[in-house]
Amino acid sequence: MASTTPEGLVIRPRHMDFDLPNPFPRHWHGGDAFKTHLFDAMSVMFPDGERFFIDSVRQFRDQITDPVLKEQIRGFIGQEGHHSREHLEYSARLRDLGYDITRLEKRAQVRIRYTQKKFSAKRQLAATAALEHITAIMADGLLKHPDYLAGAHPVLQRLWRWHALEETEHKAVAFDVYQQVCGNRKLLRRAMVMGTFFFMLDTHRGLIHMLKRDGLLWNWRLWRDGLSWMWGKDGIFRALLRPYLDFFKADFHPWQHNNLDLLYATRGEFDAPELARAAG
Repeated sequence: MASTTPEGLVIRPRHMDFDLPNPFPRHWHGGDAFKTHLFDAMSVMFPDGERFFIDSVRQFRDQITDPVLKEQIRGFIGQEGHHSREHLEYSARLRDLGYDITRLEKRAQVRIRYTQKKFSAKRQLAATAALEHITAIMADGLLKHPDYLAGAHPVLQRLWRWHALEETEHKAVAFDVYQQVCGNRKLLRRAMVMGTFFFMLDTHRGLIHMLKRDGLLWNWRLWRDGLSWMWGKDGIFRALLRPYLDFFKADFHPWQHNNLDLLYATRGEFDAPELARAAG
């Protein structure tokens, strides 16, 4: 199977240096603790998760014969490596604020070590393909709806939009590798169910920990407004349900959610105009 990423879409890492504010604003998302810590909790998971993604794809790189897909794997690994670096710095700023980031990281690290020891390489790749779909649909929502980050610190806005752009660019790479070396849809769906459970569990554990450290855990208005922001009529997660469920269709492919125009428009924020639509 060859790459099914749109022809001409080059995947390459951007060497960003966001110079995160120091001291780090405790509630950088417009003063809203719930919104801030939802993003913070996801960020804490990224460095270890992205290293797992890189390792799972790298195990099969030598089996890929399509030169385009091989080059996209290289870009995928480069992008994920840079994401890990920036989010490690993000985690360091959260530690400085007194949050127990090490304890939050440890849960994910233990699970990843278990997965790498007990699960087959193909099952690990299935987990990567599934979790990459989750990050891709969240990234699409973030890029389509700038209001999701309205009022946020400008450096954090830029970091999250950069991350969303690159997740969109490489959203099909792990999936295409999986389809070439395995292709078992039942295994893929099982990986999605497990991946979703642990993603939600870890995100909410991080959110609860940080709200507790802030003395806001039992603020019912904060939870009311926060849950409405996530799952209400125009909730950021509620809007993802349909594209999330598409993953379980027998013929699903990530680029069936074709947001190429949005991707190119967003590139203009980070690339020189002549590179925004560059094919090579």
